[in-house]
Amino acid sequence: MAWVETFEERYSRFRETSLVSQINRGAGDGCWVPLDVDAEEMFGLIDAVHFLSKGVLDPSVLPLTRLWTRVLNEGREPSAREVESTRGLVGWSKVEREPGKIRLPSKKMALDLGGFGKEYAVDRVASLAEGFGIKHVLVDFGRDLRAMGNPGHGSVWTVGVEDAIHPGKVWEKIGLTGKGVASSGDYRRAVRLGDRVYGHLIDCRTGWPVWHDCQAVTVVAESCFQAGILASSAFIVGPEEGRALIEDAVGCEGILQTATRKVESRGYDAYRMD
Repeated sequence: MAWVETFEERYSRFRETSLVSQINRGAGDGCWVPLDVDAEEMFGLIDAVHFLSKGVLDPSVLPLTRLWTRVLNEGREPSAREVESTRGLVGWSKVEREPGKIRLPSKKMALDLGGFGKEYAVDRVASLAEGFGIKHVLVDFGRDLRAMGNPGHGSVWTVGVEDAIHPGKVWEKIGLTGKGVASSGDYRRAVRLGDRVYGHLIDCRTGWPVWHDCQAVTVVAESCFQAGILASSAFIVGPEEGRALIEDAVGCEGILQTATRKVESRGYDAYRMD
């Protein structure tokens, strides 16, 4: 628990004293922010995020998130000009990094590690448990899990997948051990404006929230970190492209829920429980 608290203090953008908040406050001032070994590793993982998501996930998307939050609270959509100008602030390749330091070159650039930080923390806590000799454990940070061993009354842990259309109810049951699982969707964090519903996940390629019939995605992978990246990416790109993204990742399986159907990867059925 102490490790989790320290992790959040360092990397949450909602903590004023965090490293991420320090980096964001210094955007455009030309000053480098020093990184220790742990922080270097954390930011180095973003390269893996880009690779696994094929560029769909970008931790520098925060300016777009802030734009949409602000204008929707004003009861309107942003103009095309607002979206395009804000998109100019987004792009992991624009973030300047050198050994032991990092900086954001332009004013109003900002980072948010929320897209994968929690999943990384799940894996680290599972590793800590293993280090203490705990062989049977389920680490659950809320839709982001890592399962090791078994619960004592079966060979696998049974995990309920929430129904995005009827939140609070179980839509699927999956069994797993030695794996991570993560779910992504915007059904719990959305704003209605007129006839349209705007979710909180932004497609950094367009600058707009995703609009398709996908309600939620759940992915099983070797780590919660990998599962989270693939789940968020698959949700953003939609059912068919999302399934292909999951199937391209070795050892990963997933299921995508739409309003009318289930879209599964080839080997997902191996995890389904009756």
